[in-house]
Amino acid sequence: MVHWMYDSRSQRTIPKALFRYNSKNYAIDARYVFRSLPEGKKLTVIFEKEAVSQAAVFAFWGYWLRWQEVLVSVILLLVLFQMAVIITKNPTPEALLEQMEYKEEKKRKYIG
Repeated sequence: MVHWMYDSRSQRTIPKALFRYNSKNYAIDARYVFRSLPEGKKLTVIFEKEAVSQAAVFAFWGYWLRWQEVLVSVILLLVLFQMAVIITKNPTPEALLEQMEYKEEKKRKYIG
């Protein structure tokens, strides 16, 4: 369950996911970019039994898909697009001539 608590590190109130395991209470930071959590919302928390304090909120945005991955993917797509533009920007004269002389073959609609 989400509970807004004062965080001594950041000196402000942040959402924390509260959960109980082996009769001990734990509170983990539930903040994430572009995700807002209202007070009292029920969440799924996942953790390893050996490292309960390293638990994480189980959500698509923030666990399966992180903002760093989205940023790297967008940058990679832009770089690949720019490479394609650079490669095809100035074709050789032979390639231009080949394109001009190309005639599409007539294909039969039905074989038989």
